[in-house]
Amino acid sequence: MREDGTQLKSTRHCTYQSGHHFVWIPFKRRKIFTNEAIIEATKRYVTEAIENNDMELIAIEVDRTLMDHVHVFVSFPPRMLASQAVTIMKGYSSRRLRMEFPHLKNLHEKSQLWADSYYWGTTGNVSAQTVKRYIEECQG
Repeated sequence: MREDGTQLKSTRHCTYQSGHHFVWIPFKRRKIFTNEAIIEATKRYVTEAIENNDMELIAIEVDRTLMDHVHVFVSFPPRMLASQAVTIMKGYSSRRLRMEFPHLKNLHEKSQLWADSYYWGTTGNVSAQTVKRYIEECQG
């Protein structure tokens, strides 16, 4: 593994090294990260989604200052689209969080936890360490 957390990986037909930075927010930018239990559960469920779907977690953090967004730095094989990866992470974590914390179901009239939109950026060999450091230090 490289110092920045990414490593050279292989599939049957491809050798790759990828770093993908995702950021998403709760629907209507609700401040849901008000206690440590929700923060830790969010990290746990996003991590489970990643591990169960042939992705590799490099870094994850929830913004503890604004209390309204999640940063994930992940690697996944080239056969997976970024939209598939974020849908997996957001969908799994949303279902599990709303089951564990029922008050999250009643934040608004729609039955969704996360906003539909998200940020996605890729990293090269030089900037991956910068993204990882940023995520780890984004707590405020």
